[in-house]
Amino acid sequence: MASTREAQAVPGVGYDLVVVGTSWGGLAALRTLVAGLPETFTMAVALVQHRHKDSDHLLRVLLQERSALEVCEVEDKMPVEHGRIYVAPPDYHTLVEPGHFSLSTEAPVRYSRPSIDVTFASAATSYGHRTVGIVLTGANADGSQGLRQISDRGGMAIVQDPRTAESPTMPTAAAKAVARARVMPLDGIVAFLRELPAGVPEREEA
Repeated sequence: MASTREAQAVPGVGYDLVVVGTSWGGLAALRTLVAGLPETFTMAVALVQHRHKDSDHLLRVLLQERSALEVCEVEDKMPVEHGRIYVAPPDYHTLVEPGHFSLSTEAPVRYSRPSIDVTFASAATSYGHRTVGIVLTGANADGSQGLRQISDRGGMAIVQDPRTAESPTMPTAAAKAVARARVMPLDGIVAFLRELPAGVPEREEA
């Protein structure tokens, strides 16, 4: 497990897409994260928050209140564009394809739809080493397998320090699943993202 002191960017790598998964306690964590990203942030950011299938669009609204970037809810075939924040809609799995998102109504995974693992795994396949995967606070193990796939494809794996999470179960499971994950508190994650070199999200070839 990498400590905050070891959390250095990989030389020569430009990251196009940041995928973030969270559950219990996620609203506060996501609001902190998006508030810390400057208007000049040029990666695309996809957020997967476990929520009830009948949830409205309030999550997007609450995040937009804190963000200098445009926040939108994912629609099927929506392009992945740099400098935008995308929120997975309730009751759909959000998949990352080369250059765009797609939505699926396949069965819930770990009782969740949207599933963090589904989004992470598709991001690993589509963007490979240009992906940053982040697991935040949550009360189950969703995200661990997907984060491992991101790491195995050469992407960067980041986990919130469980000691700082409202619910430590999810980040603890992710840190155990991905030995190379960089583990740091939420404010450290935000600062680290600001320093990462960005690529061009519209590229369609990994």
